[in-house]
Amino acid sequence: MKKAVTIKENRTFRRIYSKGKSAVTPFLVLYCRPNGLGRNRLGVTVSTKLGGAVVRNRARRRLREVFRLAQPDLNPGHDIVLVARGRAVNGPYQKLTAAFYKGCGQLGLLKKEDKP
Repeated sequence: MKKAVTIKENRTFRRIYSKGKSAVTPFLVLYCRPNGLGRNRLGVTVSTKLGGAVVRNRARRRLREVFRLAQPDLNPGHDIVLVARGRAVNGPYQKLTAAFYKGCGQLGLLKKEDKP
């Protein structure tokens, strides 16, 4: 993932947590806030409670891939922070993707489909 697409600064994470909207699913907690940049940025947080470095990195990779594949379906211009929960590590990938889309739908991040 490109540097321009990731959120790295602690103050940005804190701003999104405090002033953004959130959605909770069994696999992840999703926070979002408009950024005014015209593109989406992603931040991923995985607690040490979930396991060692290998386990946490696996969860990060899975969440980044879900975000990457969902990019065409998302409205641009938001900062998104994903907080992994226990099921995000070993749960089925399809359910993780469904949980991400459910959270995005609750926050209004999905593009509207044109219906005839």
